[in-house]
Amino acid sequence: MRVRVLGCSGAIARDCRTTSFLIDGDVLVDAGTGVGDLSLEEMRAIRHVFLTHSHLDHVAALPLMVDSIASQLTAPIRISALPGTLQALKTHIFNNVIWPDFSVIPSPEAPFVSFHEVHVGQTLELGGKSIEVLPAVHTVPACGYAIANGQGCWVFTGDTERNPAFWRRINQLDVAALVIETAFSNREQDLARRSLHLSPLALAEELDCIDKGKKFPIYITHTKPAETELIMAEIQRFDQTQPFGPNVVHDIRWLRAGQEFKL
Repeated sequence: MRVRVLGCSGAIARDCRTTSFLIDGDVLVDAGTGVGDLSLEEMRAIRHVFLTHSHLDHVAALPLMVDSIASQLTAPIRISALPGTLQALKTHIFNNVIWPDFSVIPSPEAPFVSFHEVHVGQTLELGGKSIEVLPAVHTVPACGYAIANGQGCWVFTGDTERNPAFWRRINQLDVAALVIETAFSNREQDLARRSLHLSPLALAEELDCIDKGKKFPIYITHTKPAETELIMAEIQRFDQTQPFGPNVVHDIRWLRAGQEFKL
């Protein structure tokens, strides 16, 4: 399984693109501004979009991508998300005000997109891949995903704050790589808590939930561009001086657009 990082920033700036991951060329996890780096041919290959939640940085490119390739589609692009996320898309984006309702265009019988509900705890089998919907704790209905094709899974938290149910499930999985958000620095930890995001100190508490003996690379995503260097410095300094968990120093890395995972 190949995972390509299209975008992993919490906002935009030069070389900063918001959240989107391309799995094996045909599955998109979130549809932030990073989708804009794909060629038309690459966009046409996408058959499934899995959204973690409805916030703009995770869906901004979705209507534009569909519009770019609509005339060449032979089947609807399947958009899968929690019921609350799909309702937000229908009400606020594909509503014939902000953007055309592509779920009934060019006709209800043959639309450009189709919407499909998923639920936390559900596992979908898709082209040899297993996609499990994981819990998240955010200001809107939200989830994460664990995706595997054979041995080991790639796990994405989505946007979340402290999340005990997530870690209970992670400790049962064979994790090959974990992508976890840390949107704010420690000086903004109150804002992080109110907006249900993580700061480095909250991240440390969350990583303590990983069972002793489990070790896998951890990639930090969703940092605000103005604070990325500070956030990573705080995480690295904390990891070196106060190891997470019982005698554990985690393999923590900074996620970058253009990066690829091969699992």
